[in-house]
Amino acid sequence: MSVTTYEVILEQVVSAAKGIPLRSELVELLGDVEAAQQRGYFMPHEDERLREHYRRYLRLRVVLLGAITELEPHWDDQSDWEDCIRCFAVAYTAACVLMRSAEFVVDLAGDRFLVWKKLDEAESRYGIPRRSFSAIYKNLTSPRRMWRFYEAVLFWELHAEEVMDLRKEGGRLAELIDVLKEEIPFVQKSKKKYLRRQLQYRVFSFKRRQHSGFRKVMFQLFRIGGNVVAEAKQPKLALKKQKRVTPRVLAKAWAVLQPGDIIVTRHDEALSNLFLPGFWPHVAMYVGSEERRKEMGIEAAGVEGANVVEAKKDGVKLRALTETLAVDAFVILRPQLNSTAIAAAVRSALSHVGKRYDFVFDFRQSDRLACTELVYRAYQAAAGVDFQLEEHSGRLCLPAEALMNQGIEMGTFEPVAMYGVGGMKVYLGNEAKMRLWESYAASWEIRD
Repeated sequence: MSVTTYEVILEQVVSAAKGIPLRSELVELLGDVEAAQQRGYFMPHEDERLREHYRRYLRLRVVLLGAITELEPHWDDQSDWEDCIRCFAVAYTAACVLMRSAEFVVDLAGDRFLVWKKLDEAESRYGIPRRSFSAIYKNLTSPRRMWRFYEAVLFWELHAEEVMDLRKEGGRLAELIDVLKEEIPFVQKSKKKYLRRQLQYRVFSFKRRQHSGFRKVMFQLFRIGGNVVAEAKQPKLALKKQKRVTPRVLAKAWAVLQPGDIIVTRHDEALSNLFLPGFWPHVAMYVGSEERRKEMGIEAAGVEGANVVEAKKDGVKLRALTETLAVDAFVILRPQLNSTAIAAAVRSALSHVGKRYDFVFDFRQSDRLACTELVYRAYQAAAGVDFQLEEHSGRLCLPAEALMNQGIEMGTFEPVAMYGVGGMKVYLGNEAKMRLWESYAASWEIRD
């Protein structure tokens, strides 16, 4: 496995694991559930809070399942035992967090028919299908699924010291081991609940296999991860590989873009769209080439060929436009500000490079950033743009479409180009603005 691939997967697991709340952090939600049970129905604000937490859980679940599955092509070479242990540590940590979070959701709704029924409702705003909770419950209570997990538990018990020693390497790996340490009490408690008498024989049998058990354990972990496409109820993902932004379209985008422009994107059938509201879910900031930034008086070091600052699940990075526009549709928004303010916003965006991705979407913390938070902080802090955060399940954030609505209403941003809606054409100027207005629930008006 390449170092880059391993580090990206490691980052995803640590960030997603830290986004899964502990039971002690969900006191308000538990209070809502108890109140609804006694009342016999959910009040609208309780309904929204429950759905927000459930959506967050489902999205993080997809990230963790995806990380486990991404490891699959890389684990088969067992020539380096230390690499095998690292691979196991990442996959096992993801599996532990998955099991803990799933068990909490099942405990929350399993013996409360009202909650079960509510979570099984389809929610078109977030792409949540009907009976999604029933499917999760079935997976968690499946003896076959649980034995797959406990094969990994047994391997952990035999090699715990080797895994914990990885903490000495520092960095993200040390953070991963810290996450795993926090999960161990849950695993021990859960093991007693599920294994009972059969455990003794399984431990004895497993010890006899020693290192050769690694292959089977990793296979079982990947079976836990399963097919992410199937888990996400998006079978079309397996069929479509070619994005609609072609090299020709990319060249037209290059011709339009200027430093400070906001790029709003959409994948038609991507896991990144799951459980996010609206047609347009993602944003990034174009910052130009390193040469262009130097002309603007910005001396921040860059990566050759990178010209977009973007927060994705592997963190806030300076990326190539070809990566950002490997999508099916995009909009380019231009800031209607003076050159000094735009340069300040670009400089601010670059200052966040290296931060972790915020799976919780809570804009009150700045040590990790979601995609829209990067744009929000860059323009609010450096250019004084007065975005208004919205409260969702007790968190203050700004979804991509809300950012567009506010920016265009204030006159801070103006749509200058659009592709992917209304035909295979790059629309410019007023035509782009009209197409954008028609594509989602816009709160701004078209004016002559």
